[in-house]
Amino acid sequence: MADVLILGGTGEARALAKTLVDNGVDVVSSLAGRVASPRLPVGAVRIGGFGGRRGLAEFMRDNGVRAVVDATHPFAARITPNAHAAAADEGVPHLRLTRPEWVEGPGDVWTRVPTIGAAAAAVGGRRVFLTTGRQDVSAFADVADSWFLIRVVDPPERTLPPHHEVLRSRGPYTLDGELDLMRRHRIEVVVTKNSGGSLTSAKLAAARELGLPVIVVDRPAESDGIQCVSTVDEAVVWLQAQL
Repeated sequence: MADVLILGGTGEARALAKTLVDNGVDVVSSLAGRVASPRLPVGAVRIGGFGGRRGLAEFMRDNGVRAVVDATHPFAARITPNAHAAAADEGVPHLRLTRPEWVEGPGDVWTRVPTIGAAAAAVGGRRVFLTTGRQDVSAFADVADSWFLIRVVDPPERTLPPHHEVLRSRGPYTLDGELDLMRRHRIEVVVTKNSGGSLTSAKLAAARELGLPVIVVDRPAESDGIQCVSTVDEAVVWLQAQL
């Protein structure tokens, strides 16, 4: 049984779980299972999908869930509408916790694109630092005139571009480390999703310092009618009101 279901996999989800467990709240965190060795939050954890809206509603009902916080990655677009609909089916309050976007600042040279495919079309003929995650690497498979440094946590399982090196690594990253990496590999352009947060933001500061352009994939729009907050503290206040 669990008072709160956290749909997790992010640093914000882990921080929220710790805060709630420390305060005696029964929590279960759900991870999608896409990373082989994920960072696990404190408290109860389940790994794997629910089988869509109906399976998620059944889980809430069977486990006495009283509130749901969707703290999944900003680009995990499919789970959010399913979670919102399943919570509505069961009459359970639902909140979206998503970190603020990165914002272009002085000295940044950003090109914002709407999709990963548009990012692939924009890299042409350069040495690319690709940091969009292993599931998106195949979008660059046909880009034959560029070389890619592909940084991922787990090995990519899909088709890779013809000229590349795979770097398996997990953040957080430092400015000095990112500067050294980009210089050693003679990077000419950085490609990233606008994930937000501090865990991987050093690459943006390094690109700024080196005067490198950054191709930034915009987030998918949040679904209408979903209550959203951007900090763990705000989520805790909301949960206190629900519980």
